[in-house]
Amino acid sequence: MTLKLPVYFDNNATTPLDPRVLEAMLPYFTEKFGNAASRSHSYGWDAADACEHAREQVADIIGADTKEIVFTSGASESDNIALKGMMENYAEKGNHLITVATEHKAVLDTAHYLETKGYNVTILPVEPDGRVNPELVESAITDKTVLVSVMLANNETGVIHPIKEIGEVCEKRGVFFHCDATQAIGKLPVNVKDMKIHLLSMSGHKIYGPKGVGVLYARNRNPRVRPEAVIHGGGHEKKMRSGTLNVPGIVGLGKACEIIKNEMGEEIPRLLKLRTKLERGVLDSLEEVHINGNFEHRLPNTINFSFKYVESESLFLKMENLAVSSGSACTSATLESSFVLRAMGVPDTLINGSLRFSLGRFTTEEEIDFAIPIIIRAVKYLREISPLYEMAQKGIDIDSMDWSAYDRHHHHDA
Repeated sequence: MTLKLPVYFDNNATTPLDPRVLEAMLPYFTEKFGNAASRSHSYGWDAADACEHAREQVADIIGADTKEIVFTSGASESDNIALKGMMENYAEKGNHLITVATEHKAVLDTAHYLETKGYNVTILPVEPDGRVNPELVESAITDKTVLVSVMLANNETGVIHPIKEIGEVCEKRGVFFHCDATQAIGKLPVNVKDMKIHLLSMSGHKIYGPKGVGVLYARNRNPRVRPEAVIHGGGHEKKMRSGTLNVPGIVGLGKACEIIKNEMGEEIPRLLKLRTKLERGVLDSLEEVHINGNFEHRLPNTINFSFKYVESESLFLKMENLAVSSGSACTSATLESSFVLRAMGVPDTLINGSLRFSLGRFTTEEEIDFAIPIIIRAVKYLREISPLYEMAQKGIDIDSMDWSAYDRHHHHDA
């Protein structure tokens, strides 16, 4: 079998659609085109039934009840409803939101927006291994705290937070707990009751389902959780987000969840084996390579490497047959390095050379074998021509260099 190039190692950004998911979706674009809210004929009933079946498939993999599943356009929207909706609806309880410095922008940007509306937001730091300490969460809670929002697993590093412990803290202190589980679904077991999660966000396109569809789980009892609507209209989805349901997308998301339920048992050890092979292959052949984040508490598919004395932008160019992503992806024309790694206290010299490899269901051992020598060759080549590497070999401490001048000089706005 010939490899499809470039080889795809960016599954945390998006996953390919599983062919079985596409097959389940197709009829709902054509002959079964009804609106799930049309209650007077069989076209609408068929669509409504399909959405209810998907609700069961989703509820099943997170230990929820079907009545607790709200379909959205994706995890960003779910995060927005959870944060804005809870702060607004429980304003009489308080005005304080707690979250963490390494959250996805859908949570952090929503938190910053809430600050401009007069809410009080605490953004907690993480430990150097990328995890947040549950005791720190507890110490931040006041009698005005409404909601704590902590992701289950980080998209850049794969680091898994101690969610159950944080859930217990929230339960003890009587505050609501939201968890963005987008990266965790399908890569580790998730149970909202065990983990004491009240609201959970997830997305279709990170689990081999379609883009543009996601879920917000909102607990029905003990406690009953009711975010205020963010999208108003016909009162769809328990009035939380109106709008005609994306029936094909929802069917696809449901099917993706069913596949996870049946295959996660084999999937996780397989990913772990491939990831270990990739890590060993790279670490055994190169010096000054760091793996960012907690080694143990990490998703089985994710490695965030830092290659010292190398810039990730240059690495991309040298590794044109590998599709990977960099924590420090160039946003606009300036070098904005990864805020996640920065929050963990990773030095600039390592952030500048960070690359994320995220493996997936369709990653093969052959692809790993193909990638290892490409990575090694690229890093060695770039180090050979790197003035930093040369300086370091002469004993100059480049970690104490001032990078701001360097950034201004090398990355002016286009």
